[in-house]
Amino acid sequence: MSMKNILITGGAGFIGSNFIPYFLKENPKYAVVNLDKLTYAGNKYNLVELENFQRYKFIKGDICNTALVEDIFEKNTISGVIHFAAESHVDNSIEKPHDFIKTNIEGTFVLLEAANMYWMNSTNVPKSGYENARFHHISTDEVFGSLGHQGLFTEKTPYAPNSPYSASKAASDFLVRSYHHTYGLNTVTSNCSNNYGPKQHDEKLIPTIIQKALNSKPIPIYGDGTNIRDWLYVLDHCEAINLVFHKGKSGETYLIGGNNEQNNLYIAESICTILDEVCPKKIGSYQEQITFVSDRPGHDYRYAIDTNKIKKELGWEAKEDFNSGLLKTVKWFLEKYQKV
Repeated sequence: MSMKNILITGGAGFIGSNFIPYFLKENPKYAVVNLDKLTYAGNKYNLVELENFQRYKFIKGDICNTALVEDIFEKNTISGVIHFAAESHVDNSIEKPHDFIKTNIEGTFVLLEAANMYWMNSTNVPKSGYENARFHHISTDEVFGSLGHQGLFTEKTPYAPNSPYSASKAASDFLVRSYHHTYGLNTVTSNCSNNYGPKQHDEKLIPTIIQKALNSKPIPIYGDGTNIRDWLYVLDHCEAINLVFHKGKSGETYLIGGNNEQNNLYIAESICTILDEVCPKKIGSYQEQITFVSDRPGHDYRYAIDTNKIKKELGWEAKEDFNSGLLKTVKWFLEKYQKV
């Protein structure tokens, strides 16, 4: 079997940089081309372990650059795409929505157009050698809006995005769907819950709590801290993506969740408890730094995912226990911040 070349976008970001080493280890017959713009959220150091790895190539560039994307497809005979690249921080989308519209919608469109051009002869007729070429779009549970105290998102939940970020991701999901139904492109989409783990950007909730705690600064929690998220350990997510990419049904969507619903205050308190044990303060507890701040505009109350479809069809379920995953995560960031 000859080597397959796949394009991974945004591979220097949090999830992508956990996924690429996992994917290369699990799939020895694949080579990866990683296209990343290296915005503030991408860091080449996240993939330092692959610097001289033969089956890995890094290209710095923008997914909105049509000529570059087409050149990558042509020169690397790309026969698969796993599309992570996205602007993803809700607060930033409220302040500067333009970047989110451009990258998340226009960038996805450029990639779909290139895949359609290089893989398809005509509608529903793939080119020879590209019969199994697949476009896997990585999305978020935020496209479904907000849940009350009860209920779960499923693959049939209507879209109801509430922030410029989630609206831009919803639009990109619909573009992917349209290329499957209109042109016969082999696509799959996965919508995941909140990821946590090593390599996450410092601006996100868990790294922010750890940094503020260690720097003896107030730990900011929106509103009253009761907003609930389903937390998914990033390596569990990587395993699920690999399964969906290889075994998911064409044109289908799969929801990926950790079955770990926790509110933001609990997250902060849990991190403080871990820090009290592994890196105690001279006086008092880190919990004394927890501070409540004005709520975010349009802040969704609760996200929770029904993972029955991926469990039933592909045999996947999250393995990492939340407490053990959080401990691993805190220790990783502790090492990072103590080096600085």
